[in-house]
Amino acid sequence: MATLGVPQNTIEVLQKHDFHFQKKFGQNFLIDTHVLEKIVQAAGVTKDDFVLEIGPGIGTMTQYLCESAREVMAVEIDEKLIPILQETLAEYDNVTVVNADILKLDIAKIAEEHNHGNPIKVVANLPYYITTPIIMELFESRVPLESVTVMVQKEVADRMQAGPGTKDYGALSLAVQYYSEAEIVANVPPNCFMPRPNVGSAVIRLTCHEQCPVEVDDERFMFRVIRASFNQRRKTLQNGLGNDASLPVSKEQAAEAICSLGLSPTIRGEALSLAQFAELSNRLKKA
Repeated sequence: MATLGVPQNTIEVLQKHDFHFQKKFGQNFLIDTHVLEKIVQAAGVTKDDFVLEIGPGIGTMTQYLCESAREVMAVEIDEKLIPILQETLAEYDNVTVVNADILKLDIAKIAEEHNHGNPIKVVANLPYYITTPIIMELFESRVPLESVTVMVQKEVADRMQAGPGTKDYGALSLAVQYYSEAEIVANVPPNCFMPRPNVGSAVIRLTCHEQCPVEVDDERFMFRVIRASFNQRRKTLQNGLGNDASLPVSKEQAAEAICSLGLSPTIRGEALSLAQFAELSNRLKKA
């Protein structure tokens, strides 16, 4: 089977199957062998690994993963791609293709059945509109994960690894950093894809923490506090918290908790670190 990372081979497969890209699935297929090698290398895939691939497309990266991993499960939502995948992956006996929406699969059960419940590696080339829901679902559902190596829109990757006080810092940065160590491993220009997207992409590796870096009494409550803090970026933190209908916190309680951390009542949410948010939510919860 010809390597699909070569543009000509991708074109041949698409023409043979008369495949048309669907906007609703945000399909952009990688056509750069260097980038493909970099992703597999960044994910640290070895012959001991079970890899869950989200959005294999026509199997471009799947071929590389099959060469490196013990076993690969490729989950593809577009049923029109299933016959193509059966053909492009025909020579590999260590891959299972599943036609499903990743958000509806029981990944913990998959890890149990295919990896004895041990942490799995996830590799994905995700469409922009669904990146955050998929990554948050993986983290929040407490699936046993070792790492998540994903191709995402460049600005989303920047947000994931941003620190306090920067323009990219927000609820997504805090959520990702609560669960993992985020590192951008490659920037990928639009000409590495077919069709060409309008924006640059980046590969980011999220290495999951064995233990969360902060101690928090109520994880869900902390994330509600974080979301309220960033809902209206121009507002002070105490107003953001006091005005949020989903939080049972008055402005007075918010001001008191903020001051008890030695912070100014006029501070904004983007100035606080993850550790400060954890401590703030613990105090608000007690109040």
